[in-house]
Amino acid sequence: MEITRILVVGSGAMGSQIAMVCALTGLEVSVQDLAEASLEKAQTELRSRMDRSVAKGRIGADERDLAFARITFGTDLPAAAKGADFVIEAAVEKLEVKRELFAELDRLTPEHTILATNSSSFVPSKIADATSRPDRVVNMHFFNPALVMRCVEVVRGPQTSDATVATTVELAERIGKLPVVLDKEIPGFVANRLLNAVRDEAIRLLEGGYASVEAIDTAARTALGHPMGPFELMDLTGIDIGYHTKQARYDETGDPADLPSRSVTEKVERGELGRKTGTGWYDYTEQGDH
Repeated sequence: MEITRILVVGSGAMGSQIAMVCALTGLEVSVQDLAEASLEKAQTELRSRMDRSVAKGRIGADERDLAFARITFGTDLPAAAKGADFVIEAAVEKLEVKRELFAELDRLTPEHTILATNSSSFVPSKIADATSRPDRVVNMHFFNPALVMRCVEVVRGPQTSDATVATTVELAERIGKLPVVLDKEIPGFVANRLLNAVRDEAIRLLEGGYASVEAIDTAARTALGHPMGPFELMDLTGIDIGYHTKQARYDETGDPADLPSRSVTEKVERGELGRKTGTGWYDYTEQGDH
């Protein structure tokens, strides 16, 4: 199936950047959100990011302008959905919200439309049965920042068809990404399970008093070649994201080992979520960096 029109639901950092990635490669994109304020913020931040890319010579001004011309922002989901070939959902990481949204998208989109979620927490089978097309439900998981990171995990559920996987892989390649296909669903997929193992061990070392945040991050960068240490990465992506992922895992398994750690829970309870709040494992309030 040829994909020409993309619908992105959710105008946060991930949703807006996914939209731009698609628009830069010639696709027509509609970004939908419930709140006008969120859409306005998305446009402002996306414009600033793309202007910086032009200033640094990464793309041309004409390329930027053409990409913006291919993106529409709005709150009229039914109108946007009726013309979509492929939907990428990037809404809040709450299962009931996603299930309600997918049920609505199932009613609003054409029969051929593939419904993909960018979720890093919920596998396709948790969402697919809210629709009448489980064969066309798939995870298309981008990484933050989506404009830069090349990996896209394509996760098939028990009922996801080969055609849906093939179309999703083809779309990922078309927009310049490197698809990683999971032949069987598992919470956390590949990259985050690897990252989570490093993060969990880093937290154990910290809570056990073996080494400081700075020392652990330095070891990850200088000995393992990671571009960022695990604590720096948590601050970048949001400490609350990992917290909610662990909580969702615990809700599914009931295993206390899957609960968020004590120190992460304390950070979330204090609202110290990383760069976006100015404080996390590091303090960003004075110099904008640690």
